[in-house]
Amino acid sequence: MSVVLVVNSGSSSFKYQLLDMEHERVLASGLVERIGEETGVATHTVTAAALTPADGPAPTVVDATSTIEREIPDHTAGFAVMLEAFQAHGPSLEERPPVAVGHRVVHGGARFFEPTVVTPLVEINIDELSVLAPLHNPANLAGIVAAKKAFPGVPHVAVFDTAFHQSLAPAAYTYAIDRELAEAHRIRRYGFHGTSHKFVSESAAAFLGRPLSDLRQIVFHLGNGASVTAIEGGRSVETSMGLTPLEGLVMGTRSGDLDPAVLLQLARRADLSIADLDTLLNKRSGLVGLAGVSDMRDLTARCDAGDPDAQLAFDVYIHRLRAYAGAYLAQLGGVDVISFTAGVGENAARVRAEAVATLGFAGVELDPGRNETRGRGIRRISTDSSRVEVLVVPTNEELEIARQTLSVAS
Repeated sequence: MSVVLVVNSGSSSFKYQLLDMEHERVLASGLVERIGEETGVATHTVTAAALTPADGPAPTVVDATSTIEREIPDHTAGFAVMLEAFQAHGPSLEERPPVAVGHRVVHGGARFFEPTVVTPLVEINIDELSVLAPLHNPANLAGIVAAKKAFPGVPHVAVFDTAFHQSLAPAAYTYAIDRELAEAHRIRRYGFHGTSHKFVSESAAAFLGRPLSDLRQIVFHLGNGASVTAIEGGRSVETSMGLTPLEGLVMGTRSGDLDPAVLLQLARRADLSIADLDTLLNKRSGLVGLAGVSDMRDLTARCDAGDPDAQLAFDVYIHRLRAYAGAYLAQLGGVDVISFTAGVGENAARVRAEAVATLGFAGVELDPGRNETRGRGIRRISTDSSRVEVLVVPTNEELEIARQTLSVAS
């Protein structure tokens, strides 16, 4: 059995999954949080799949979750707690030892365009790239360092959110500012959510039984953070996020696209500092800035109740989705598949319907019944006669990280 441990590390928490890659099923998952606080919390879940044979009958057991609370001073201590949970509750890491550990790393800059076995030099590069992702790369690196202590005898692999978008052409990733200044400070568009966009586009091709190389796709990853990518033949050719995850679509708390002069005006007239502007754009904008709520479910409930602020926020959100859909139709010269994924994309039928409502000219025909019907797997929501396939594709970034990890570690 090929078992891979996937780690997604933040500054004060980390998530993990143990996956059986022979059958691509989750054996266990967990969350270690409040690292560095007075009382940390660790939750560990052993899945039903870990307790039943992969080729056996339907499981008669359910997932089993355990929780402990105690001081967890740093990531190294967090991994010790995780190992204790595996030992106490299973599955046994002696019986199912990981052959590799895969790590999500947010920013790979222009240096990393594929999954990479972590070496001391790679760690130095991840740390050096923290200037481009100061909130994420240091935390990702802390997880790598701690995980290497916990699992010293197996390869550790970094999988970068930006890697999928390294296929962008210079015309797509270049900002029209002073070239020498941009090069000196590595100012360009990098794109994010690449692991999800790759997984969804490949899953869509497999679902349709069509070669990935033949398809022009638009993938909407719509969660609290949101991005859209134009994919041709399996390669990212345009994406909405840029130097940081702030550019592009309207998000839960982030503004998305904005006239840069707005910042100059606010600095001059409202006396906002750089830190104030950072907080404004990342935490006090988007849906929460317009309507006071960041969750699409809350927003649509307020729309239904007649709240004009909520309705305006929803309309702005949809307007931006349509604008990007039109732009990417032009970049691709048409589209074969449009997919929706992540929390909003997978669950908000109203958002999907409104996003493609004006794309009839491009051959998009949505089936209202299919769109409103909830489901767990990949499903078609376009009509049988639609020239463009419209799909809901649940994303699975952990599985994609595990696949990429195994591809370079085996």
